[in-house]
Amino acid sequence: MRSIRLCLSSVAALSLLWVAAPAYASEDEQLWTTASATVKLDDHWRLSQELVARFSDDRNGLYEIESNTLIGYKLSKAVTIWAGYTHDPQYAGGDFTVMEHRGRQQLTFDNIAKIGRVSISARMRMEERWRDGVDGTAWRLRPYVKLTMPLREGGKTALVLSHESFVDLNKTNFQRVQGEERMRNMIAITTPIAKTVNAEIGYLHQRGFRPGADDSNDNVASFALSFSF
Repeated sequence: MRSIRLCLSSVAALSLLWVAAPAYASEDEQLWTTASATVKLDDHWRLSQELVARFSDDRNGLYEIESNTLIGYKLSKAVTIWAGYTHDPQYAGGDFTVMEHRGRQQLTFDNIAKIGRVSISARMRMEERWRDGVDGTAWRLRPYVKLTMPLREGGKTALVLSHESFVDLNKTNFQRVQGEERMRNMIAITTPIAKTVNAEIGYLHQRGFRPGADDSNDNVASFALSFSF
């Protein structure tokens, strides 16, 4: 898809700064778009809704629409516990192929440490996955860490570096790797564009581990809008 290549060219230079991800030959070029909203229900309770659309050269366009609905309870200023449901229809060339359902639970740790201007956040996510017409429940952990550094002292525009691993806890007919199945490394710029709206643009490298075959490597242009109320 020519549009994906154009998006990638605008952010590819950022990847040179992301030394944690080694260079691999590209197997796929992708575009991920995200819109999310978090609503403060009271001093402790939060409601979050996220919608992610993913597009791929190799899969001829749209291949996934992921809808995540979570309710969270703040245990402290930095720690929130969340639980919810993911509705995840998947496609090939825009044509529906399979429906995946997920239960999701996670602990988030916001700004738990600071080194100079760099703030550190983390998340531990557990997922249970089911697919229509396929037997078995797939379990996996997704540990995540994020570093955020304002581009100037006191500024709200920031450089973001993040890493996430997908650790499969069992095997099923559709989850065939036990152990680390993939990793995502990202570099992005985040900035507020309104009082309750934040925008993020970045480059993400996703590497998939495939026993008995070459690893998969996805170069992803990522665009996200987040709303808070």
